Amino acid sequence: MSAMQTIHAAFAEKVDAALEAIEMEGHLPADTPRANVSVEPPRDPSHGDLATNAAMVLAKQAKTNPRALAALLVEKLESDPAVASAEIAGPGFINLRLDGRSWLQELGAIAQLAGDYGRSSMGSGRTVNVEYVSANPTGPMHMGHCRGAVVGDALASLLEFAGHEVTREYYVNDAGGQVDVLARSVHLRYREALGEDIGAIPEGLYPGDYLVPLGEKLAGEYGERYASADEAEWLPIFRADAVEAMMELIKADLALLGIHHDEFASEAALQAAGKPGQAEAWLREHDLVFDGLLEAPKGKQLEDWEAVELPLFRSTRFGDDQDRPIRKSDGSWTYFGADLAYHMQKAESADELIDIWGADHAGTVKRIKAAVAALSEGQGKPILFDVKLVQMVQLLRGGEPVRMSKRSGTFVTLADVVREVGKDVVRFTMLTRKPEAQMEFDFATVIEASKDNPVFYVQYAHARICSTLRKGAAEGLEPSANHLDLLGEEDLALVKLAAQFPRIVEAAAQAREPHRIAFFLYDLAAAFHAYWNLGNDDPEKRFIVAQNPQLTGARLFLGAQIGQVVRNGLALLGVEAVEEM
Repeated sequence: MSAMQTIHAAFAEKVDAALEAIEMEGHLPADTPRANVSVEPPRDPSHGDLATNAAMVLAKQAKTNPRALAALLVEKLESDPAVASAEIAGPGFINLRLDGRSWLQELGAIAQLAGDYGRSSMGSGRTVNVEYVSANPTGPMHMGHCRGAVVGDALASLLEFAGHEVTREYYVNDAGGQVDVLARSVHLRYREALGEDIGAIPEGLYPGDYLVPLGEKLAGEYGERYASADEAEWLPIFRADAVEAMMELIKADLALLGIHHDEFASEAALQAAGKPGQAEAWLREHDLVFDGLLEAPKGKQLEDWEAVELPLFRSTRFGDDQDRPIRKSDGSWTYFGADLAYHMQKAESADELIDIWGADHAGTVKRIKAAVAALSEGQGKPILFDVKLVQMVQLLRGGEPVRMSKRSGTFVTLADVVREVGKDVVRFTMLTRKPEAQMEFDFATVIEASKDNPVFYVQYAHARICSTLRKGAAEGLEPSANHLDLLGEEDLALVKLAAQFPRIVEAAAQAREPHRIAFFLYDLAAAFHAYWNLGNDDPEKRFIVAQNPQLTGARLFLGAQIGQVVRNGLALLGVEAVEEM
């Protein structure tokens, strides 16, 4: 195994080389596909260090039974000095136990690769557009946006680490009726700043105090010019000013979470450039849009429904349950029509599109997937498309629900939460559940210094390692790879777990599930804390054994590499690896 190659990749190559030899001997047909062959840790560690399903998945092509093929493979693998034993299990799985030196070499690989340990080339430069947050530009970020923001950002980092070229994108919904409502709300605050008594905020406008500073700014900029002007005169101006100001506010809020986008795509600009019209023309040319009568919504009585001819996208051709209108009866674009054009624009410069949406958008997934499938078919290149639905987070304070309402102006802002509990707590906590699972965020629980608080538990593991290294340095003891052969089974068990990080990265990137990294870090932290606690009962099992500087150097080296893996994982999640707590 070369110093730059991780252990799982090395043994995957060894299994492949053994299969190549078996093929050369005529026991396997030439060029037998091996894509489904896996080499990974068995679910039960007592079965060995690695397991492969090679004989199970290739026996049919070999025209033999799996155990017979496994016997041939075991013979090849046992001849490798890095393999301590190879055993056939069950119907044909092969369990491998590795020579201890292989795990010591893996420690060296972690040290040499450092921040690149776990980095993968599996993405092979494929371009991926990850669109996330995309909150309406009508106010500051609230906690309803937080989970999707963190999931999207962590996913983008994970995909980059796995070799993809990633664009982080935010779709600014600045063409809908909500921005007109925003402009009217700002105009009201503008008049208030000029001294007018505006009374209670009318129903339907945004009442939040966050618009007061913007009203004051525009009063200073425009004076009385638009105080009594017709709406048609001031609405476009106030709309543009309001959207710009709200986007600056949103960007500042996201920056508190360590989130920065590469692109901000404007819906208004999309429409101004005629993109929806171009999309419609292209779709008509490919017989994917036709003029037809819109079906009555389910549950509507026929006498309540007036059939209107509209341009309809043939989404049923791609698995949707009905064809969808891309324009309204007044000629304006439906949200779907604009969204279709937006995805067409994104697909021009990406091999894959990933959207992070709130779970309340589940009903639109099928039609957008249908649209992207149509684009893929028409452009003659496969455009992979995935939508990750993220459940809302229920905010609690001491077990009691925290109410929030954006329209009433009493919502809980993202900025307030980050300032109260910290960026790292918010980010890590949002990744401790699968995004589609329900989540509670209790202000009291997320800052507990206990094993039940994952972010504390993982950061504490890293801080403990740093503290141990500082203590060793104070006593003139430094990490050393010179006597790693002194490490025993309990030490190597920690190495074996840490060595799973590269394959966890690839599996998480392939599944588009960044929460797998958080789960792995918690398991690694738990194993480290258990390892640490061995020294409480037996001084010989501590990191620093004063009477044995060679063993101490080896254990400090081990600790330093476990810390490196924790740092690499936390970096993918956008969480700081603290050095003291």
